[in-house]
Amino acid sequence: MLIETLAAAHDMGRLYDIAGVLVRHGLGDSVRRLGLADRLARAGHALRWEHAADLARLAPPVQVRLAMEELGPAFVKLGQILAGRADLFAPEWIAEFGKLHSQVPAVPLDSLRAQLREDLGGEPEAVFARFDTEPLAAASIAQVHRAQLLSGEEVVVKIRRPGISAVVEADLRLLGHLAALAEAEMEWLKPYRPQLLVREFAKSLRRELDLAAECHHAERIAANMKGLPSIVIPKVYWQHTGARVNVQDFVSGVPGNQLELLTPEAGFDRRLLARQGAQAVLKMIVQDGLFHADPHPGNVFYLAGNRLAFIDFGMVGRLSKRRREELLQLLLGLVERQAQAVADVLLDWTGDDHGVNLSQLEGEIEAFVDQYHGTPLAELNLGQMLSDITSILRDNRLGLPSDLALLIKAFISLEGMGRGLDPGFSVVTQATPMLRQMVRAAYQPKVLALRGWTALRRTLSFAEQFPHDVSKLLRNARRGRVHVGIELAHLRRVGDQIDRAASRLSMALVIAALVVGSSIVMNVQGGPTVLGLPLFGFLGFVGAVLGGLWLLRSIQRSGRSGGDGDTD
Repeated sequence: MLIETLAAAHDMGRLYDIAGVLVRHGLGDSVRRLGLADRLARAGHALRWEHAADLARLAPPVQVRLAMEELGPAFVKLGQILAGRADLFAPEWIAEFGKLHSQVPAVPLDSLRAQLREDLGGEPEAVFARFDTEPLAAASIAQVHRAQLLSGEEVVVKIRRPGISAVVEADLRLLGHLAALAEAEMEWLKPYRPQLLVREFAKSLRRELDLAAECHHAERIAANMKGLPSIVIPKVYWQHTGARVNVQDFVSGVPGNQLELLTPEAGFDRRLLARQGAQAVLKMIVQDGLFHADPHPGNVFYLAGNRLAFIDFGMVGRLSKRRREELLQLLLGLVERQAQAVADVLLDWTGDDHGVNLSQLEGEIEAFVDQYHGTPLAELNLGQMLSDITSILRDNRLGLPSDLALLIKAFISLEGMGRGLDPGFSVVTQATPMLRQMVRAAYQPKVLALRGWTALRRTLSFAEQFPHDVSKLLRNARRGRVHVGIELAHLRRVGDQIDRAASRLSMALVIAALVVGSSIVMNVQGGPTVLGLPLFGFLGFVGAVLGGLWLLRSIQRSGRSGGDGDTD
């Protein structure tokens, strides 16, 4: 039950606010289907339904986006992450989630001073040679001020909003409960695994709240980019950096959303910039396994000398070595039009083929790959191909793990940025030499020998342990300690329904007994009376009436919720 599992009493007030926002934005039906209205009513909170239909004329994606904007940082960030889940949501939803932004009014410097003194060890005017009181930018989690170090370096100071951590934690608790409730009450949501989605989102958002973690990501990526002198990652000044504040080099260049300034007269070669940016992002993804998960134009600057700077590493993606090998197979399968290789990788990634028509899925993928047969590499649009693949997965109700969803989002963003710089840009053209080089490297004699040795060690270890495991199994079998676990998906729910039915039947028998017993007592002369009726007979009838009302209410609530109503 949602009410009993809330972590703190004040969460109930926040739940009431969330339900109220959903009702105001035309999502009252979802509030009712989740049972939030009844649960809040039992806790003494009454929702206002008089304006519930004011925004019902809007399309559902717009209603959800507006509600998320009003609900605050955690919900805005969730929407921004869902904007990259084209494997779960149709294009109209992705388009609306993409409109979510974190721009909010800045916190006045006076409200930040106490926290800054604690984090910096003094007033900002004393720690820095110059500290601008007006922020460069303000978002839902942090805001950025420009400053100058005592040693002369121009820097930006990123400051976490005071109290934002407690707000986010409360919302994450509620999101977890709502996801569990939605998964239990809305059967159509189960394939999308909302609880898993919220858990992964919570991890990502908590990392983003730690501003020092962002700097660790930046330094790791900077170390990986040492071989690419055209790529700039801002330097971190650790003496002023912690969980609530970080200080990095100020990047002076052309923002990624002002491409009209990248002219030959200004010394820029747009085709070269597109190629160098693609090489950097591909290296992060394919070779290093740690990549900028949000490489949109606002996080890229173009510098003199045809260099690129990446900023804001609060959201990064990680790929294990195995994932990178699978990615290599997928990309090569797409580039070389191998439908079976693409289907095999996608099924491994989704990890759930129950209820999926495999032959239909493979047929759709084969038809998708075949449409590019004969197309020159330079004309392949990898971003569009990946978007089409996620559409196939969505139509077959298959979802990708979160790391791969971030990866596909990064590829699509890369393709869009590259074509913005150079209309003839192709990620495939840039990626193919790197992919083939990695394939050759993976099958070098030294690498194959190392893999063979690793496999042999595992096999020998398994063979050594196997007799002991068999002996232990037989010994437990002789002692009757072997247990076979069988999980039936709906058995617990059926059992709960039987329990409720038995409870109602028992109550009906008690009510019937009270009626019969009270009728007998009514004919007994003498004893105390109420309104001229024998007291005990009167009390028996009152109990029978109350029990009957309870039973009718329980049956009525069960009917409204499709047979799963509770009887509390």
